[in-house]
Amino acid sequence: MLRAALFLSILTIAVGLCAQTMPPQPDKQLARDIYQEFIEIKSGFTTGSTTPVAEAAARRLKAAGFPDSDIFLGGASPKKCNLVVRYHGTGAKKPLLLLAHTDVVEAKREDWSMDPFTFTEKDGYFYGRGTGDDKAQAAVWIATLIRLKREGYKPDRDIIVALTADEEGGGPYNGVAWLLANHRDLIDADLALNEGGWGEEVNGKKVSNDLQVSEKYVINFTFEVHNKGGHSSMPVPDNAIYHLAGALKNLSAFGFPLKTNEVTAAYFAEMAKIENGPIKADLAAIAQGSQEAMQRVAQASPAWNSTLRTTCVATMLAGGHASNALPQLATATVNCRVLPEDSPEYVLDTLKKVAADDQVLITSSRQSAGGAPSPMRPDVLKAVKTASEKEFPGVPVVPIMVTGATDGRALRLAGVPTYGIQGFFMDRDDIRFHGRDERMGVQAFYQGQEFLYDLVKTFSTPGN
Repeated sequence: MLRAALFLSILTIAVGLCAQTMPPQPDKQLARDIYQEFIEIKSGFTTGSTTPVAEAAARRLKAAGFPDSDIFLGGASPKKCNLVVRYHGTGAKKPLLLLAHTDVVEAKREDWSMDPFTFTEKDGYFYGRGTGDDKAQAAVWIATLIRLKREGYKPDRDIIVALTADEEGGGPYNGVAWLLANHRDLIDADLALNEGGWGEEVNGKKVSNDLQVSEKYVINFTFEVHNKGGHSSMPVPDNAIYHLAGALKNLSAFGFPLKTNEVTAAYFAEMAKIENGPIKADLAAIAQGSQEAMQRVAQASPAWNSTLRTTCVATMLAGGHASNALPQLATATVNCRVLPEDSPEYVLDTLKKVAADDQVLITSSRQSAGGAPSPMRPDVLKAVKTASEKEFPGVPVVPIMVTGATDGRALRLAGVPTYGIQGFFMDRDDIRFHGRDERMGVQAFYQGQEFLYDLVKTFSTPGN
């Protein structure tokens, strides 16, 4: 009986500790409701609009007591509205900016096993386009601001939430670029918290809470071949499609050099402390610059391969104008994710050498390079580790260079240090951003909600 009573006592304490990691039920429900509303608004670059998302957030904020004077709606076009809202503090410190984008990658119903724009809870997951990238964080930021206001919280700095347009689509409608150019005062801040860092799980075990301090940048190249064409009954070797195919075949077999920088060397050193098995020694060796270890690790994981090098991959293809004519034009889009230290000129020159065909014209409109990482500020690391340890005890915070790209780059270049941190834990080998049946774990969402709430308070509580 004593053993049973002790077991029940321990179990009760454990359940109580787990319960403390979750938001109060009304706040969970609020975040879920906002999340669902955002997911079910189609906000793709070409088939939707971010304006309804911004308007929905504004309605929630006004209903919670935020005055019109603290809420801004505007953007590069009527369909590309951004929302910026300010929660006033004492002004003892410069503002904290909480950033998330509200546009999503396009999704077709026929590609999914469910409607991508219907918020679906199934088997412990929330499904829908944007559940991971990036409407979870957008919903949590709005729910957090409403919660702080209801609690009467008095921060020592203004807290700004910006939900922005077209991080995925970019171009002239990008919300962060537009706000920096037209309303810099609305989002000027001491630092920003953004997407780009999430929690890594392996076999259900939380292994690291990643803090993004650097990122690759994106260049889209066009491979283009022109030809005089002719009748298909008289084929010749000089064929636009064949020239393009040869260049792409060369690209498929090519890999940019493997290397580390300050951030990725630190990342692999930390991962060597976490991982087990044969890979552990290789991760430690990478941090010391071992090319042999880099080769083995790059082959073991697409994510680690991308962390160790610039990558370029063909993503779109077009050619010919008639089934009975030799092609006069063949084109391909090659999407490159470039290490911050690699210049656009270096990537272009390399691609020309790889294509090895003067009939293939390679161009890009992108000229700007990557930019420096955000500084590893002690106050930022302390705040993130404090909030993370409270929510995810024993899970290390690991600085990373994210292999995709975010709006953090534009903010860093504008002088606002930006850190990607979310606390949404996902299976390292099942990240579905931009893909079929995108999803977020139900428990992961709520735990991330509470973590981000604690993190905001840690950054803005007097004395911290």
